[in-house]
Amino acid sequence: MTLALYDTMTRKKRDFAPRDPSRVTMYVCGPTVYNFAHIGNFRPVVVFDVLFRLLRHLYGRHAVLYAANVTDVDDKINRKAAEEGVPISTITDRYLSAYNADAAALGALRPTFQPRVTETMDAIVKMIGDLVGNGSAYAAEGHVLFDTQSFKDYGKLSGHPLEDMIAGARVDVAPYKRHPADFVLWKPSKENEPEWESPFGPGRPGWHIECSAMIEEALGLPIDIHGGGIDLVFPHHENELAQGVCAGHATEYAHAWMHNGFLNMAEEKMSKSLGNVALAHDLVEKYPGEALRWALLVGHYRAQLEWTSELIDQAKRSLDRLYGALRRSSGVAAEPVDPPEAFMTALLDDLNTPAALAELFAMATKLETVAGGGRAHAKGELLAAANLLGFLTADPEFWFQGGADEDLKAKVEGLIAERLAARQAKDWAAADRIRDELAALNVEVMDGPTGATWRLKEQA
Repeated sequence: MTLALYDTMTRKKRDFAPRDPSRVTMYVCGPTVYNFAHIGNFRPVVVFDVLFRLLRHLYGRHAVLYAANVTDVDDKINRKAAEEGVPISTITDRYLSAYNADAAALGALRPTFQPRVTETMDAIVKMIGDLVGNGSAYAAEGHVLFDTQSFKDYGKLSGHPLEDMIAGARVDVAPYKRHPADFVLWKPSKENEPEWESPFGPGRPGWHIECSAMIEEALGLPIDIHGGGIDLVFPHHENELAQGVCAGHATEYAHAWMHNGFLNMAEEKMSKSLGNVALAHDLVEKYPGEALRWALLVGHYRAQLEWTSELIDQAKRSLDRLYGALRRSSGVAAEPVDPPEAFMTALLDDLNTPAALAELFAMATKLETVAGGGRAHAKGELLAAANLLGFLTADPEFWFQGGADEDLKAKVEGLIAERLAARQAKDWAAADRIRDELAALNVEVMDGPTGATWRLKEQA
């Protein structure tokens, strides 16, 4: 079976073949760390985490190198630092820590590399110098700009005429630009803003050059896969491609370009500027991380996805079904096996997670209906497939009782023991009274042949 991925550059699905199967490289644009990230920011995190897991499954855990950058130089960071009267590192360290914690709660593996702009400044300055040296960039009024006319394929990634892209992106037409589409590689810092020394004068880098330099330093160019949200195709990725190639990297910057669709709130793109955001930091306090992860993967990654409370509730119920099957097979030791072919076929078809999730239900049904030694194999298949997607990583009992603190768990276990004693004594009135007391604690008791289990009921 071969992995096929949709490539934005060629606008079609292509069989994926890394340049070197022993060193598969992937880069995904990461956060600007000035505040808590909204759940829409985590759609690419979860989508490309699935791809990271799949690539490691196909090529080996240590063969895949995944870099996701951190933008820690930005106007929004400067404003927040000025408001609080602290260095920018205080702001960026705070929100990067929160971002990584939220990503972990959503089941995302830590990337191999997490380069930061402030730690890559020498490489950024060098790449700008290379571009100036070969005539692809020029200095003007304290700025260094990329000359878009020096790259004949400018616009190929986004697939639109240059004039249309400029109008759509409302490009700043400064008087010192040779062409309206030329973009900043280096600019002077404003008063009281952080600045770095360079041959072009003190200042700081533009947005696009940061990613190109971080990719080259962390992974080397060209790379196998470049990912990010669909909103980054132009101008960010278009500009990355242009400057990366012109800095001396042949004709290819990334072998495959992948972009996920928007996460929408009330049929609008989720955006801090629109004020229609749901912060992941808040959501992981209210819902299990796996439920949020499932909700982000229930639609195909290239399609837009509507974010609603109903979507999360349905995701939780879907996982309840799978965890329930595991709990009912708690006495069966899972056989170590690979995920089944039907599941892999779905996942290898451009990360078709809706089809892959449907296969998990088929595996759960098989686990509950197959007899004898086949249950160990069926359980192994379910766990192998689910774990590849980042699911069923918790103990089933913990999943159903995860919202209960230790005091509540102790109280519930005590009441269940009292109820068992009352039932054994045929004191049905006492048993019913204890069940009502458990119900008042939002606890549902399930009696089975091996004893009683319990779970917290869904909140109304």
